[in-house]
Amino acid sequence: MEKKEQLLIIKPEHELKFRGPFNQAITSHMLLKNPTDKPILFKIKTTAPKRYCVRPNSGLLEPNNFIEVGICLQPFDFDPNEKNRHKFMVQSLVAPDGEFNAEQLWKEVKPEELMDSKLRCVFEFPDDKKQTSATEEDAKLKQNTTSGSDATGSSGTADDKARDSSDYARVSAEVRQLRDGESQLRQENMQLKEENLRLRMLNDMNSKKETSAAFQNPYSPPQLAQQQLPVKYIAIAIAMALFGLILGKFVL
Repeated sequence: MEKKEQLLIIKPEHELKFRGPFNQAITSHMLLKNPTDKPILFKIKTTAPKRYCVRPNSGLLEPNNFIEVGICLQPFDFDPNEKNRHKFMVQSLVAPDGEFNAEQLWKEVKPEELMDSKLRCVFEFPDDKKQTSATEEDAKLKQNTTSGSDATGSSGTADDKARDSSDYARVSAEVRQLRDGESQLRQENMQLKEENLRLRMLNDMNSKKETSAAFQNPYSPPQLAQQQLPVKYIAIAIAMALFGLILGKFVL
């Protein structure tokens, strides 16, 4: 049975590109356009539904109308074996006249009435385009280089290598300097923490001494007792003298 031709215009037509790094969410867009004079239902499916979030993933396109679909790739650890394995399929169906239930219609539709288009997912890294451009430039350079300019090309290559080596040495020196600075900052931070801890311990010891002295004063009155002891004896002596005077008067 011959497959029905897709009525929707889909852009891009064949590939959905996602450019890394892939440790964060990446969104690509798909444009669907209905160039006909009939309303068309659409639904978007993928071979990796857990990896993608599609909004909207289904809907109704009115005649001569369009919609932009956002396809968000969830963060994941990139596996080269998965490269170019994920695919999307856009299914479409001419909507019937009158009122209808879209969900029920998709369940009851016959396969020969469906139209579909497939797109594959392409994962790109930031360095991929640079590498491709560099390869193309090298190819052009080789094509434009004559046999008589081999010596000049060799000299240019040597200069490039020397310049790259110099740049690498400079970058390495800067990295070492940054690491040394980081190490020094860590040591200073440790010293500050140790000094702060020592001050806290000293403050706690002084507080304990003051508290201990405050509790010992009420219960250690030896000096006060020594000061009060002679007063007691003087009072006894005065009492005895008075008693002697009174007794002498009675005797006389």
